[in-house]
Amino acid sequence: MEEQLTYTAFVGDTLIASGPLETMLPAVKAGFERNESALFLIFEDHSGRQVDFDLRGPLREVLARALPARSRTGPGRPKLGVVSREVSLLPRHWTWLEQQPNGASAALRRLVDQARKWEPDKQRARAATEAAGRFMSAMAGNLPGYEEATRALYAAHRPRFEDLIRDWPPDIRAHLHRLVRDAFAS
Repeated sequence: MEEQLTYTAFVGDTLIASGPLETMLPAVKAGFERNESALFLIFEDHSGRQVDFDLRGPLREVLARALPARSRTGPGRPKLGVVSREVSLLPRHWTWLEQQPNGASAALRRLVDQARKWEPDKQRARAATEAAGRFMSAMAGNLPGYEEATRALYAAHRPRFEDLIRDWPPDIRAHLHRLVRDAFAS
């Protein structure tokens, strides 16, 4: 079972809300109602990617637009969360996939599941490092020591990283500590 995605919202260097969409968005919507001109930056915590939500209208409409639809119609297996995307492979890869039991899609799913089980700690550390790097780029790119802190992050040099972010705004620093927890675990 996949973990529930969490999000963190900032206005400037102040953390507004953090958690699943159902709990984060109402706080952001309330802030938007108080000041529509405020620039809200919302990050998906696992990837560190910035995401946008349409905050216009009543909260129920905001949530309805943001939350994935519970029932979908159309081809595929929506109850399983199957998403169709394009994959580009060389002819020899397609030949091999077509020879696999249950078809190419099933073979690719098995390969991905197998790869996810191989060195999960390293994969978690890499994902955490990349998420922290994306967040830092958006929120701390103009802060003193940003370049050196980024180098320390990617070199997994925690003491140097901690020293370089020590004087950064408290909410940014606290969120970075949360993001890098797995990056420095090994």
